[in-house]
Amino acid sequence: MNETELIRGCLRGSAQSQRQLYDLYAGRMYAVCLRYARTHSDAADILQEGFVKVFTKLEQYQHQGSFEGWIRRIMVNTALRTYQRQRYDMEFSGFEKLPEAPIEADAIASLSESELLELIAKLPEGYKVVFNMVAIEGFSHAEVADMLGIQESTSRSQLTKARRWLCEQLEQIQKIPEK
Repeated sequence: MNETELIRGCLRGSAQSQRQLYDLYAGRMYAVCLRYARTHSDAADILQEGFVKVFTKLEQYQHQGSFEGWIRRIMVNTALRTYQRQRYDMEFSGFEKLPEAPIEADAIASLSESELLELIAKLPEGYKVVFNMVAIEGFSHAEVADMLGIQESTSRSQLTKARRWLCEQLEQIQKIPEK
């Protein structure tokens, strides 16, 4: 079945079509959810809630642009709503006054994708959400501010702090001698 046929099947209420659609996108969308969640369990909950929304709002899909992008937007919005319910005030990590120090390109290049994502997952919650939205999802600071109910300057500040925090972690990795 192609994507259009899967969508039609889902709109008719076909459990088989829904399962196939879920199987097709669940892995990629779980990765999106995991970037916003505190734990794997939270990511799984966001994924489930997001797919419920996908299936209940499927008739709203206009067949313009990428269907995967439409699903991704639902997952990000679901994750953000979950984040807002848990609302951790923009956390402070002690890195607010961290001096700007250049990081050697080799430190970043030596990291695998999974190691980099692991570092991002360890960001303090407020930093992580803004970093994911701006650096990975491509939202503007105005959009982030609107979606999170914060000022644009707060979004910019959180992104700067996230980058500083990541730089500090990379510096620590650089200092660890290889065995």
